[in-house]
Amino acid sequence: MTTPTQTSGELSTHPEGAPSPERDDLSRPGFVALVRAVLARPLTPYYLLLGATVLLTGLGLVMVLSASSVESFAASGSSWAVAEKQAMWIAIGIPVLVVASRLPVRVFRVLAIPAIIGSLVLLVLVLVPGIGVNVNGNQNWIDFGGPFRIQPAEAAKLALVLWGADLLVRKRRLLNQYRHITVPLLPVSALVIGLVLLGGDLGTSLILMAIVAGLLFVAGAPFRMFVLLGGFSLAVVLFMTFERSARLSRLQSFLDPFADYEGAGWQAARSMFALGSGGWWGVGLGASREKWGSLPEAHTDFIFAIIGEELGLIGTIAVLLVFAALLLGAVQVSLLTDDLFVRIASAGVVVWIGAQMIINIGGVLSVLPITGVPLPLVSYGGSALLPIMFALGMLMSFARRLPGAKVALRNRRPRLRSRLLRRRTVHGG
Repeated sequence: MTTPTQTSGELSTHPEGAPSPERDDLSRPGFVALVRAVLARPLTPYYLLLGATVLLTGLGLVMVLSASSVESFAASGSSWAVAEKQAMWIAIGIPVLVVASRLPVRVFRVLAIPAIIGSLVLLVLVLVPGIGVNVNGNQNWIDFGGPFRIQPAEAAKLALVLWGADLLVRKRRLLNQYRHITVPLLPVSALVIGLVLLGGDLGTSLILMAIVAGLLFVAGAPFRMFVLLGGFSLAVVLFMTFERSARLSRLQSFLDPFADYEGAGWQAARSMFALGSGGWWGVGLGASREKWGSLPEAHTDFIFAIIGEELGLIGTIAVLLVFAALLLGAVQVSLLTDDLFVRIASAGVVVWIGAQMIINIGGVLSVLPITGVPLPLVSYGGSALLPIMFALGMLMSFARRLPGAKVALRNRRPRLRSRLLRRRTVHGG
């Protein structure tokens, strides 16, 4: 026995009691189908990027206040001093992000060459005696006095993404030739990385290497190039590790932090104590014990350990999920765009943030050697925060120009206006 069922103006039949395929999909979509439907919306990448940026930046400010309060009070008499500086950098970074999110793609391409030239100049100035400042054994800062101290290597990450993407787009018809895909990208990148290495910053150099590899991968470089670059990079890392005893001690302490507990293994061991004492739910926001002088760099390189101690395993998993949402939004931008520059630049930012997050958290968890890189958007520091804010604003600009996104944004404004009018009418009545 069959029963007629009207669907979309047409008559169809199906066995009595059995739901139609359309009705079955709507009534029981399932979690996977729901996720796919959300990800398929034109503005999903934009909202993922915006939401994750707000969450990570807000969490970072709160955790910087908590992690730095003891050290800040001891140094200045105020528990808020370091957090106030971070709030100042965030206040500067928000307009940077908003402006970048409204810029057209051609502006980012115009900025590419000035950005790489400016980065090279600053990286050279870092090495000039009297201008560059040595911090924790690395000559990688320029001090302008007061709270303004910049680390040019952080801006070099953004410059390398912009310039590398623009260069590869200009050479897109010649990328099947080996020399065109490598020159001048590899020599200039090697110069940038070499200047950073001369300052002693191995961690940032690893991220720059990863960015170059990401740009080449998206541009379609042959596999043998990655083998050669990987071997060369490994040789450089090994040389830099064995060249300085402090780095060699860090590598040895990574293998066994408790072998030199009072020395090179102290930071890694105290990080493990912080994470281990947090349990599932943490000891409570602001209640960390390791920040009372036991864990060095608690509000910068090891802020993830304080998150684990105060917010527990649940808190650290939540942070990782927010980072995953951020990277997912960036990957979607790279995959969905028709613009080659957008695709390559977005991939470069994905590799930048992803590699930096992995290196930082890996060091905190003692699954990677400690290299002294901050956790993106969360750790204290304006030099690291502002370039990432600009890069994320750039990705939001790209996301607003994806197929269907412009139409969705135009349709969103009338809906928001009508909702506001209805609310006013209800409250007024």
